[in-house]
Parts: sequence; structure tokens; C-alpha cells
Amino acid sequence: MEWPLDNGCYNSLFHMLFRTALSDFFGLIFPQVCLACAEPLARGEDHICTMCRAQLPYTDYHKLPASENPLARRFWGKVPLRHSLSYLRFLRRGRVQHLLHQLKYKGQRDIGLVLGRWYGAELTDQGLATDFDLIVPVPLHPRKLAKRGYNQSDTFAEGLALGLALPWSATALRRTEHTDSQTRKNRTERWKNVAEVFEVAEPAAVTGKRILVVDDVLTTGATLEACAAVLLATGAAELSIATIACAEQ
Repeated sequence: MEWPLDNGCYNSLFHMLFRTALSDFFGLIFPQVCLACAEPLARGEDHICTMCRAQLPYTDYHKLPASENPLARRFWGKVPLRHSLSYLRFLRRGRVQHLLHQLKYKGQRDIGLVLGRWYGAELTDQGLATDFDLIVPVPLHPRKLAKRGYNQSDTFAEGLALGLALPWSATALRRTEHTDSQTRKNRTERWKNVAEVFEVAEPAAVTGKRILVVDDVLTTGATLEACAAVLLATGAAELSIATIACAEQ
């Protein structure tokens, strides 16, 4: 036996169809594009098209033992790390560089969230979610944060927190000095530039915790070393690091 739809059902159905039609119309006039290749996204694709996602240069470092992880070797003798992780390889003029440029300078903060969720899901599948208690992003100085409007490392941390089902804190670490850009500095200059510019703003949040410190790009590792050192000095039980991408040496 068929039951007639009441006015409420008809209204709900009408509004659903209207919203779908409106979304399709605006998608036709103002199509969303892949932030890696600028081609239009298909329905269901999330900021990065399926083709680009398949062709991103993944490191798969989370699948390697520490003794075989080239990223882990960069920190040997400098700071004790349980896990040294990076999602993608940074290649000049490639998709990853374009994505990071969009994230840092074009206001596309959702890139950090999306990549963080994807990487967090992979780390969870690998069984690493139980190795961390708290995710902490490398902080920006308040002056730079006000200028950019957001911290790109914080968006990645938030995405990782969603993928790993773990808490994250954007306020546990604080940058006390505004430093010059690291881009054109060598390793020694980078270390001197950040050696004493971080402090733990919330000691109770990190004491006794296994911390995953995250940043956008790892080059020499000086910034992450400085953050790890101050966290360990404050009483963190264990440190790991993760970045969206790392430049090969």
C-alpha cells in the first residue's frame, strides 16, 4: 500500500533537489579545480584529483624500520626520535611544491587538512596511532600568523589529529622571536636562526606525553630539532616528527 507524501516531505524533497541543482549549476559556471594540476574536480574529489593523488611522490617512511629510514638518519646524534615521518617527497617544480605554495601563500588552508587526514589514516592503518599522545605543530610568530591568517603547520596537525583520532594543541609551543626566512640559509645558519626562539607555553600539556611535532616542509631539520629539544627539556616522555614533505639531501 502506498502512502501519500505530506507537505513536509514534498518540501524536503524539493529543497534537496534544488540544492543539488544549484550546486551543479555553480559547479558548471565556477568549477572547483584540483589544487595540484588545476584541472576541474569530479564530484566526490576532495581538493586534489584522483589522478594527482595517485601520482604524488609518497615516501612510505612509516613502513620502514628506523635503521632503514633515511629521514631518521638525519637526526641521529642530534635529538632522540621514536618516529621520523614525512608524507611526500619535495621535488622542485612538481605537484608537491605547487600544493605547498597554495597552502602557504594562496590561502588554501584546506590542503593541510586534506593531506593530514590522508596521512593520519595511513599511519593508523600501520598501527602508529597508539604511539602518540598529542600532536603539536611548529608555531608561527604572532606577527607572521596575523599576516597570513593561519599557521599552515597547524592545519596539517588538525588533519592528522582527525586521521589518527588523537588530540592536537596549537598553543602548547610558542615562538618567542620573529626570525628571518629559512629558505636561503644553510644548515648552520638555519640552526642559529631558530636555536632559542621556541618555548613551551603549556608545560602541563606536554609533561610525560609522547609528542608528535609536525611542520610543513623538512629541509635541514633545524626547526624541528629546536622544537624537539625544548619539549624534551620540559619533560616530554618521547618525541616523533612528521611533515607534509621533505627535501632530499
